[in-house]
Amino acid sequence: MNTTLFHNLINRYNKISYTHNYIFGFTYKGNVYACFETSAILPYILKLDKASRGCGFALRFKPNTAQKLLLLKKSEVICSVKFFEDMTANSIYNRGEIFEKLITETWAGIEWKKDNLKFTEAPDVEINSIGYQIKFEKATFTNEKSLLSLEKKA
Repeated sequence: MNTTLFHNLINRYNKISYTHNYIFGFTYKGNVYACFETSAILPYILKLDKASRGCGFALRFKPNTAQKLLLLKKSEVICSVKFFEDMTANSIYNRGEIFEKLITETWAGIEWKKDNLKFTEAPDVEINSIGYQIKFEKATFTNEKSLLSLEKKA
């Protein structure tokens, strides 16, 4: 892995991100977990991956077992994987959106509505006056092309 590029992308992402608080969702041993963390954890749980054609490299949340064990220290069980997969199968939304819906309706106590706000504009949810970005496993944070475009607008 190109660690210089990896850390450069994380630093640039943090510089323009609206919030530095996260709720990470992942599956482990038949359950779906939510972990509340800050951006300090990003270098330990993200990976540098190829982005789609013409977009350079991407930062992705694709935790391996060791990374999930790290996250488990600050995690809570949300539901079973079976319940989660049933919700996803019976919805027009993807796994990340379903996870965001569960978090928003359970912890924020408000009805979830899909939006397309950028991570530079607003958090995904506010809980106890703290804004959070919500990411479920296999989520892309950003890629080089998008990051460059957003930096020009900042």
